[in-house]
Order: sequence, then C-alpha cells, then structure tokens
Amino acid sequence: MTSKLILLPILYQAFMAVILLFFWRRPQIQRVISVVGSAINVFICALLFQGVWVDGIVSVQAGNWVAPFGITFVADTLAATMVLLTSIAGLAVSIFSAGTIVRAQVKYGYFPIFHFLLMGLCGAFLTGDIFNLYVWFEIIIISSFVLITLGSEKKQLEGAVKYFALNMLASIIFLTALGILYGLVGTLNMADLSGKVAAVDNRGLVYVSGLFFFVGFGIKSALFPLYFWLPDSYHTPPFAVSAIFSGLLTKVGVYALIRVFSLIFTDDIFIDQVMLAIGMLTIFSGGVGALVQVNIRRVFSYLIICHIGFIIIGLGLFTEAAIAGAIFYLIHDIVVKTNLFLIAGLIFKIKGTNDMRKLGGLYDGWPKLTLLMAITLFSLIGIPPLSGFWPKVSLILGAYSLENYGAIAFILFGSVITLIIIAKMWSRIFWNPGPVLAVRPDFQYFADMSLKKRRLIVTPIVLLSAVTLYIGFGAEHIQQLSERISGELIDPTIYINAVLKPR
Repeated sequence: MTSKLILLPILYQAFMAVILLFFWRRPQIQRVISVVGSAINVFICALLFQGVWVDGIVSVQAGNWVAPFGITFVADTLAATMVLLTSIAGLAVSIFSAGTIVRAQVKYGYFPIFHFLLMGLCGAFLTGDIFNLYVWFEIIIISSFVLITLGSEKKQLEGAVKYFALNMLASIIFLTALGILYGLVGTLNMADLSGKVAAVDNRGLVYVSGLFFFVGFGIKSALFPLYFWLPDSYHTPPFAVSAIFSGLLTKVGVYALIRVFSLIFTDDIFIDQVMLAIGMLTIFSGGVGALVQVNIRRVFSYLIICHIGFIIIGLGLFTEAAIAGAIFYLIHDIVVKTNLFLIAGLIFKIKGTNDMRKLGGLYDGWPKLTLLMAITLFSLIGIPPLSGFWPKVSLILGAYSLENYGAIAFILFGSVITLIIIAKMWSRIFWNPGPVLAVRPDFQYFADMSLKKRRLIVTPIVLLSAVTLYIGFGAEHIQQLSERISGELIDPTIYINAVLKPR
C-alpha cells in the first residue's frame, strides 16, 4: 500500500497546479483551492510518512522496469520526513499567500507556479536516480525564478539575475559531475552507484566527481564561499516567496549533499575533510554577515547561511550522533526559517518597513503578537528546551567523540553570534521606542486590514510556532526519528536492498 503513495505527493502538486490554471483570472478561487489543496496534501504526506515508518523503505520502478535500468522513486525515512515538512511549510505559506499576495500577482500565475515548485521539491526528495535529481532541480530553478521576479521591480530583477546565474552555474557543475560519474560506472541509479563507485580503482576521478557534486550542491545550499547570491536575492520577492525559499530551497541542496555523501561517496576522507572546513567557514561567514545587517530579511538570509554550516559539520563528522544532530537541526531549521520570513512579513505589515533603524516599540503596540514571534526567535537561538537546543547537543557529542574541538568551537561560535544578533534585533524592534514614521498612503497596514486578512497572516505563524514547540518539547520523538534516519544513512545497505531487492 505504501508503494502506491510514493508518487502521490508529486502527482497531487502537479494536479493542483493544472487545476489552478483553469482559474487564471479568478484570484479568490485560486486562494481557496491552494489553501484547501495544501491542507489535503499534508494528510497525503502524513500517510506516506506513516507507511514508511511502519513498513520501512519502499521503492517504485516507473514503467515496471527492473532496477537499476528504469526510473526509480524511493521513500526512505529521510525522504518521507522531507516531503512531510514540505507539505507543512507549503500549507503555511499558502495561507500567508492568500492574505498577502496581491491580485495582480495572482493573475500572473503565482499559485500555479507555487505548486509546481512544491512538485519539484517533492520529486527531488523522492527520486532514486541521480539524473532525475538534476531534472527536478531544473524544475525548481524555473519555478523559483518566476516567483522571484513576480512584480518585476528593479531590486527583484537584480536579485533574480544573481540567483539564476549562480544556480545555473551549479546545474552545469552538477551535470558535469553526472557525466564523469556515468563514464566511470555506467549507471545513474543511486543505489546501484553506491556499490559500483566504491569498486572503482581510479580514486582520483572519484575524488574529482565527488568534489564537482560538492561544489554544485554547495552553491545551491549557499555554502562558503559561493553564498552571496542568497542574501542578495531572498530579501527582494514577496514575503511568502522568501519564506518558502528560506525554508526549503537551500535545504534541497543540503538534502542532496546528505544523500550523495552518505550513499555514493562514503569512503572518501579527503571530501569529508573539505566538508568540515567548509561547514565551519559557512558558520563564520554567515554569522558575521548577519551581524552587520540592518534589514530584517537580510539578517535572516545570512542566518540561513550560518545555520546550514551546522548541518554540514554534522555530515562531515559522519558519526551516528553527529548525523542524528544534523538531521534534527535540518527538521528544526526548515520550520523555523520558514516562519522567520513570515514574521518579517508581519512586521512589515504592522510598521511598513523592515529597516531596524526605523523600527521599535512593537511590544507596546502588539504584545500578543510579540510573544508569538518570540517562540520562533528564541527557538532560533536554541534556548533550552526549545527546538534549536537539542540538535546542537548531538552535534557537540558527535564532535567530542572524535576529539574534533575545532568543530565544537565553531558550533558554539554560531550559537553565541545568533544569540547576539537576535538580542540586538529584540532590543531594536520590540523593546526600544522607535521613531515616528510617516504614514504611507499607498500601503495597507495590518491595523487597517479586515479581521479575515489578519487571520490569514497570523494563522500560518501560529501553525509553524506550534510545530516548533512540538519539536522542542517533544524532542524525544524527533530524536528517535533522527536516530532512525542516521542509522539508515550510516548503513546504506538498507537503502540499496530496498531498491535493488524489493520485497
């Protein structure tokens, strides 16, 4: 039964996108279809996750071809978890979009493209063929490029050029790596690659191929030093677009790194050492970059970079505790980063700006909303027992078991600098009285909105805050999930047997 559900998240999002095209000039109907459809999708993805949790890894061979010759889709615990998180983030952003995306943007195809993007993300998480991972990446890039340019403002187009140029460069590098890999072993099925790459005598070419994959996926993940496209582009589109980008687009690159370097390139110590160094530098550069920003979305953009470094360090350490910590942090980060940009949108709607120099006094005017925002901001810091605390414990334990004190130092540095950044933001935006700003006559402030619109903006923040609280206070469940995923990644034979020797 579970195998029949593998393709459903992909096909359902494609179906949603096509249905929405029929209501091209009916924005209100599009909003309703998107929100209701996204809620149904959460149920579908939860069923897939439950099936994988009970039955184990399942795979499907398209066209009934025998693996590794056909197109393979695989749902292991990691893929099912990522698809479920995608559906939750997609629901939250869909609700927020219904309240904030203007009529003109809806008429230019916002909702169909949004669901095509979610389709690409689900496809990338569920594919078992590395060439099809490239295909899904291209779908993601095309969809995201349309979303980032929606509105055609000058700053959007400038950000889109950097975004598209660097991501196309990453795709070219990825495709080059595919060519080298196929020339070496003659297959692109990831389960089949696992055994064949390990048996290749020419380790030099294997290293080159692995480094190409690392650079290609590293650009998409915004790793040091090719991360500058992210803060230059994520602050330009509508807040709903920034939210889905920050929560999921960089994470699909991280997912690809985890998948490839736990399944295919598993014995290359040189690559692991590069990964550790890049992870540390990513934490440092992202943290320092966030420290000097004054625009809220740019601060959050640099913090995306900084915190991806935690996950990369966990992957570079490659112990069971470190991998479990990296997966736990990935789960936490998807939810928190999506919510951060929704919060930035709410602050913008309340005050009319995201410039921290012009903000202040938010707690005095909106105390309940401030306390709601505090959940996500304090979780980002990792204040115990909130969600950001527990994965760092696993990461530090994993580094300590290998006596890698440099990794521990950078994890602590990232935590401290995040605390400083959020404390500065909290003081400027919420506690200190702000300047009196001129009212913008062409802008609809949160206070002037109808109750329905207010609820559409606040509800997704409440939803994701509730998920964040569950991750923190129900940490034993997330830890159990992370340890199971870690076990499957450490022992790739479980994945290989599920694909090449299906039940």
